Amino acid sequence: MMDGQTSSPERAGAWVQPVSAGFLAAIVGFASSFAIVLQGLVGVGASPRQAASGLLALCVIKGLLGIGLSLWSRQPISIAWSTPGAALLLAVGAPQGGFATAAGAFLVCAFLILLAGLWRPFGRAVLAIPMAIASAMLAGVLLDLCIAPIKALAALPLLTLPIIVVWLFALRFARMLAVPLAVLVTAFVVAFATPLPANFSADFFPVPLFVVPQFSVVACVSIGLPLFLVTMASQNVPGLAVLRVNGYRPDLNPILVATGLASSVIALFCGHVINLAAITAALCAGPEAHPDPARRYLAAATAGATYIGLGLFAGFASAFIAASPPLLVEAVAGLALLGSLASALAGALATEEERLAASVTFATTASGVVFFSVGAAFWGLLAGVLVLFVHRWGLKG
Repeated sequence: MMDGQTSSPERAGAWVQPVSAGFLAAIVGFASSFAIVLQGLVGVGASPRQAASGLLALCVIKGLLGIGLSLWSRQPISIAWSTPGAALLLAVGAPQGGFATAAGAFLVCAFLILLAGLWRPFGRAVLAIPMAIASAMLAGVLLDLCIAPIKALAALPLLTLPIIVVWLFALRFARMLAVPLAVLVTAFVVAFATPLPANFSADFFPVPLFVVPQFSVVACVSIGLPLFLVTMASQNVPGLAVLRVNGYRPDLNPILVATGLASSVIALFCGHVINLAAITAALCAGPEAHPDPARRYLAAATAGATYIGLGLFAGFASAFIAASPPLLVEAVAGLALLGSLASALAGALATEEERLAASVTFATTASGVVFFSVGAAFWGLLAGVLVLFVHRWGLKG
C-alpha cells in the first residue's frame, strides 16, 4: 500500500469508534438522569405534558448545539442538561404563581449565563465563588434525594430491592451502565407490579408547549440564582476541566453565550437549562472515543444527534414517570445522584480553611428552611459566604 493511503477497514474504523462512543455517551446521559429532569420540572409546577415538552426541548436544542459547537471548533464540545439543577428544582418546590413563574426564573438563569459569557469580569466574579461553598450548597440540595433509596427500601422492600441489587452489581462490572440498568429494572418493576392507567399510551409522542413566563423576585432568588450558580460550579467548570485534561483548550465565553441563548429558548418550551457536559464528556473527549484527539469531535457530534432522537421518547418517559410510584422514581434518582453527592462533599471539605463555612452552607441548605419565601439553597450560600468572610477577616485582624 502506498504512503498516505488507507484501507477501507481503517477508514471505517476512524468513524466507528467515535460514533459508538458518542452514541453510548448519549444513552448513558439520558437514561441516568431523565427521571431527575422530569421530576424536577414537575416539582416546580409543570404538568406531565409540560414536563415532556421541556424534556423534548432540552434534548433537541442541546443536541443541535452539541453538533454545531463540535463541528465548528473541531473539539468534542459535549452539551448536557443541568442534572444538579434539576435536583435543585425538585428540592425547592413549586413557586407562588405556578410553573409560569418557574419559567421566568429559568429565563433569568439563562440571562445570567449569557451575561457571564459576554461580560468577562462578571464571569470571573462568578467563578471566583469558593468551590467549597458552591459544592456544599449542591451537597445540601442532593442530600434528601440521595437518602430516597433507603426510604424506598423501608417502604417498598420487594419493589426496591431488585433495583438496588442490579445497581450494586453493575457498579462492579459496568460502572457507566449501573444507573441505566437500574432504570431498566425499575421499568420492569413498574410494568409488572403496579397498575398503569388506561390512557397510558395516549401521550407517547411529545408536543412542544409554549409557556408565557412570569417574573417574581422571590422565584428569581429561590430558583434562578441558585440554578445559575449550581450550573456554573457543578457543570460548566468541571466540563471545561474534562476538556483541558484531555488536551483541549476551548474558550469558555462563546460556549456560555451559546448555552445562555439556547437555554432562553428552552425556557419558553418548559425546560430549564443546558451547559457543558461533565461526566459523559469524558466518553467523548478521552481516548475511548478515538486514539487521535483530532477525531474525537465526531463523538460529541454523534452524541448530539442521538439526543435529538431520544427527545422523541420524551412523551413516553414523562407518561411512565407519572404512572410510577413516586418513591421508586426518587429512589432511582437518588442512586443516580450518589456520585454527584460524593464529589460535592469532597469539594466542600477539601480545604481546611473553608471547611467550617462549607459545613454551615451544607447544613443550612440541607435543612430546607424558607425565609421570606426564599428557599434554603440561597440562604445556605449566603450563610457560608458570611462565615468565610468573618473567618478571613478575623485572621487578618
